[in-house]
Amino acid sequence: MEIELTINGGQRTVEVSKTESLLDVLRRIGYTGTNKSCDTGSCGMCRVLVDGEIRESCVTPAVQADGFDVETIESLGSQDDLHPVQQAFIDNSATQCGFCTPGMLMTAISFLRENPDPTKSEVQEALDGVLCRCTGYKKNVEAVLDAAERMQGKKVASDGGAIDPNTDEL
Repeated sequence: MEIELTINGGQRTVEVSKTESLLDVLRRIGYTGTNKSCDTGSCGMCRVLVDGEIRESCVTPAVQADGFDVETIESLGSQDDLHPVQQAFIDNSATQCGFCTPGMLMTAISFLRENPDPTKSEVQEALDGVLCRCTGYKKNVEAVLDAAERMQGKKVASDGGAIDPNTDEL
């Protein structure tokens, strides 16, 4: 059957089977940044946004996304112009092996859209559904808090440190 999706702002008509997951469809048509891991919706590594809401794409039937807007990791900044969340993850060394990074970033984007000035415990709770094999999540939490500051309009120093726009000090 045919479904219509808006993927990262572009209209797509895709032939899918009734049992095909959104993740498998995305990867089949070239959006390979979203990782495949558990196929049970329990690890969070395949997270995408469907009409602005976090979804585990491995357990979301593609037919349920018909007519919806889908945002994948590819929707974020380019290599020359990173999204503030991407830059914060790099600057805070929160990428480690990188396998969970797409799920972490999409979770952080969704979370910061809803809560632009979060507390540490709110960030910890938001990231709770994304498994990371490498870290104790400390750097991931720091990166999201840093991204929140960047997205609130604070300047960013060339070395990645945030500068207070009122005092021009770190």
